[in-house]
Amino acid sequence: MRHPNLPNAVTVARIAVVPLVTHAMLRARERGGSPALAAALFNAVGLSDVLDGHLARSRDCETDFGRVVDPLADKALIAGALAVLVHQRRLARWPAVAILARELAVTGMRAVVGRSGIVVPASRLGKRKTTLQFAAVTALILAPDPRAAWTRLLVHAAVLLTVASGAEYFARLDASERVEERPGA
Repeated sequence: MRHPNLPNAVTVARIAVVPLVTHAMLRARERGGSPALAAALFNAVGLSDVLDGHLARSRDCETDFGRVVDPLADKALIAGALAVLVHQRRLARWPAVAILARELAVTGMRAVVGRSGIVVPASRLGKRKTTLQFAAVTALILAPDPRAAWTRLLVHAAVLLTVASGAEYFARLDASERVEERPGA
């Protein structure tokens, strides 16, 4: 009997608890709700990304499944959180749309090139983007005034880094395709 890959199980569990996170966020602003609990749950699920990556590397059990599904888990969590924040009017639609458009574009690109056996791993800029997105979402969950200058600045920075990292992925892919097309390369 083959044992399940623990890092992949953590990744799948991250996706499975996204509805719990969004529910906690929805309840956070209701009477008796707790923004701190919602933020803690959101960040615990987000930090489990570090755990599954560490487990995969330390146990030498990285898989193509993990390389593909791990970023999807982050995207599911961010998308759910952004949807709740827009619904609660704690975030304008345009930053959420900009972030989700980039996420869909990069995910689509990964799917298309993945059919050719190419796996596009996360870049450093992509990882920083994720960290900044998590910081912005956490701030929006916790901030008494989500329209304060500091939260708007954090959201704008997250959007800019999100767009920049998306452009980087497409530029890296374009550059690698040009190298493959050169004769003798």
